[in-house]
Amino acid sequence: MLKKLDWYIIKKFLGTFFLCIVLILSVAVVFDLTEKMDMFVEEEVPLKEILFGYYLNFIPYYFNMFSQLFIFMSVIFFTSKMAANSEIIAILAAGVSYRRFLRPYFFSSLLLFVLCFLLSGYVIPRATHQMLAFTDKYIEHFTSEHVRNVQMELEPGTILYIESFQRRTNTGYRTALEHFDGKTLTARLAAERIHYDGGEKWHFEQYTLRTFDGLKESLRTGIRLDTILPIEPAELFIVAENAQEMTNPELRLYIAKQQARGADNIKPFITEWWKRWAGPIGAFIMTLLGVTMSSRKVRGGMGKNLGIGIVLTAGYILFSTVSTTFSVTGVMTPFLAVWLPNILFLIIGILLYLQVRR
Repeated sequence: MLKKLDWYIIKKFLGTFFLCIVLILSVAVVFDLTEKMDMFVEEEVPLKEILFGYYLNFIPYYFNMFSQLFIFMSVIFFTSKMAANSEIIAILAAGVSYRRFLRPYFFSSLLLFVLCFLLSGYVIPRATHQMLAFTDKYIEHFTSEHVRNVQMELEPGTILYIESFQRRTNTGYRTALEHFDGKTLTARLAAERIHYDGGEKWHFEQYTLRTFDGLKESLRTGIRLDTILPIEPAELFIVAENAQEMTNPELRLYIAKQQARGADNIKPFITEWWKRWAGPIGAFIMTLLGVTMSSRKVRGGMGKNLGIGIVLTAGYILFSTVSTTFSVTGVMTPFLAVWLPNILFLIIGILLYLQVRR
């Protein structure tokens, strides 16, 4: 049951949080618009696309990215104010334990956890898709019309290699399709060209098919050979940025599919998957840090707490960015790289909690 004290703190927490969101994102939009205004004018971008194709998606994207910062600063701001007004002393003196005092904080964190998880896993991927499409079209082109040296396992024992593939014509050049029984090569289909016909239908042109049965080998050549391959051209052009455009079910399915194929470019996708869990969980950690740092009346008041809070939050964001880079480069596993900042700051929060509780 939530008491009056709980509702009092919850209203302060969420009210301060959303006020910070509105103020900071408003400033971010103004600065971003100022920076890109010349580019928008030069590219003659329609106003409708700027508002609805970019900034309408810009806001939830950056809301989720910096939600831990907003939570931390909100908790420090209103808790320091309560401490300065001796409200926390009165609450504890009335017989409320420190653990009971934290209950409305973590209830608010739970609400924000659910909000951030749903946003990052289901809402923001669609918004990110539109924002990246806008960015690719008008600001910075990062998609490619061709890809080289594709090698993947389509099914257990079936390996596809394409030296070069053109997106515009859906045609690949110098292709090989190999079938293995365990470690034994049973068939190899090589072709000058491979073309996508729609669905899972492909055809090989100028092909040579070799089949092996022990020491026996049979050879067949031809001009065209139709076949079914469980892959579409779009899968050949997926880049790291596309991980942010996938919903949680799509991302999980893609990772499982690529792992089964033996693809070696899925670390950014695994990292994104774990970030979607570690980010919302960070709401609880930032709340614990914020309340334990600011629930005591100290000399210097709110300004000192806010200063320390900004430094800690900047360290958290910097640490998260650096460790994520280690994941992509292979220095750490994606799981460890993403969760290490949370683990470290959780330890700091527990130590602060034990000290303040005493």
